[in-house]
Amino acid sequence: MNKIKIKESKTIGHINPKLHSQFIEFLGSCIYDGIWVGENSEIPNYNGMRKDVVDGLKELAPPVIRWPGGCYADTYHWRDGIGPREDRPITYNENFGTFTQDKNQFGTHEFMELCRRVGAEPWLNVNMMTGSAGEMREWMEYCNREEDTTLSSERAKNGSKKAFQVKYWGIGNESWCGGGNATAESYADVYRQYASAIPLFHSGMPGHENEKILRIACGPDGNRSKERVEWTGRLFQALKNFRQPPLDALDLHFYNWNITNLKEKEDEFEGADWYRVINSCLKLEEVILEQKQLIEEGLDSFEKPEVMSADHFDSPPKCRLVVGEWGNWHGMAFQSKPALYQQCSMRDAITSALTLDIFHRNCSHVEMACVAQTVNVLNSLFLTKGKEFVKTPNYDVFKMYMVHRDASAIECECEEENTSEEGRLFIFASIKDHIINFNVINTDFKKEKEACIQFEKNAALEEVTVLNADSPKACNTFQNPDRVRAKSGQNLVKAGKNPVNEWRNPINAGKEYQVVIPPASVSVYRFRQED
Repeated sequence: MNKIKIKESKTIGHINPKLHSQFIEFLGSCIYDGIWVGENSEIPNYNGMRKDVVDGLKELAPPVIRWPGGCYADTYHWRDGIGPREDRPITYNENFGTFTQDKNQFGTHEFMELCRRVGAEPWLNVNMMTGSAGEMREWMEYCNREEDTTLSSERAKNGSKKAFQVKYWGIGNESWCGGGNATAESYADVYRQYASAIPLFHSGMPGHENEKILRIACGPDGNRSKERVEWTGRLFQALKNFRQPPLDALDLHFYNWNITNLKEKEDEFEGADWYRVINSCLKLEEVILEQKQLIEEGLDSFEKPEVMSADHFDSPPKCRLVVGEWGNWHGMAFQSKPALYQQCSMRDAITSALTLDIFHRNCSHVEMACVAQTVNVLNSLFLTKGKEFVKTPNYDVFKMYMVHRDASAIECECEEENTSEEGRLFIFASIKDHIINFNVINTDFKKEKEACIQFEKNAALEEVTVLNADSPKACNTFQNPDRVRAKSGQNLVKAGKNPVNEWRNPINAGKEYQVVIPPASVSVYRFRQED
């Protein structure tokens, strides 16, 4: 039997809720139809935003939402999206094959209202390719200035006297590709200007900063093994020369590419394709460890200033690692209309769970991560088409995993009978207020697995939630919206030799439980530590 050991006394880090963040962009139907339908739409809405999507997001309480891109940010001018909607300019969106008119109905104020309604902090990505440092500074002043100025008065006139207090600002997006085809050195030169142009919004004296602005620099293409190492290494080498600009975070992007067959539909695959996609998502853990090491080496290379100033009274420079975009990218998405529209099956739910657990295990190395994207694009949580709406299995994974937010990750290990790359068990556990939440993911395409869960001390089982389906290929459609839904498991747990049928009531099997794990499934078990 597979043996799982949970070492609840050994914690490995704090799980930042921001690892469960979201990303939305003017791409395909992510914003228009996916989030924005207009106040006069027959589709139920909150001031123009789809009620079903907003309510679904509110259930998940995403800690952060990143917007307006992505690639779109590289050509977006924030003034196009403020003021009376009937007066806003009509532009053209060429973003990744969207190819539609953009009437700019969803802008800064609409995005801030979305964040407010669902309980998220905003992350704004500035236009570094076709914009300017001055344009960025004015957007920041417009959003965050509390004192009476022309820009803060304009914000009040447009509906918000209260400042938005946006903390997270991305300086450029994928500058190594569509964001300008920059080298690390040329990006660093421009980054210096943008990072230095940011308003203080505080007195400027040490101890008064309160981290009101976090500058997020463009990190590497995580899918290119040689380039990503060179980008991060050379970026820090360029930034260390002379006086270093403020640098708060590096934004890594990593997609789980499934593009060997561009005609393969997202829900039409066999066992070999299942394992190939699932195993390839695991590469991200290696990339995170690699990039964290490169960041540490880069910071260590920064020389101390010749003369100490107010900027250097505090501790040595720190740079957080964040993952601004992640998720499955299937080949058929390239041919989709709207652009990059993608169905999500149990295979996507499995890889989403595996990826979130990678973040959980590496919570000391990565601070924030945004799935790409929330609605109608790639690894989405919601699909819409006109009045129709459905939650994908990815939604259920995020819902199930909310229990880990602000908990402590703990050590656990799995001794498997079968150690091949096919059909493995992947585990993770966290603890908070004497509650242990334990995930087990069975990646076997066909077979259930039995396992014995062992604790250091007595623990009582309180709840089991399972996400699986009648087929690994199963997905939720507008015709069958609940084919794949998380549910309460039955007869999945054995305490000693006696099956536990009434598992809803807390039971005490001491330090050991035997469980049966369905094939192609994600399960979350909740245990309470006993005195």
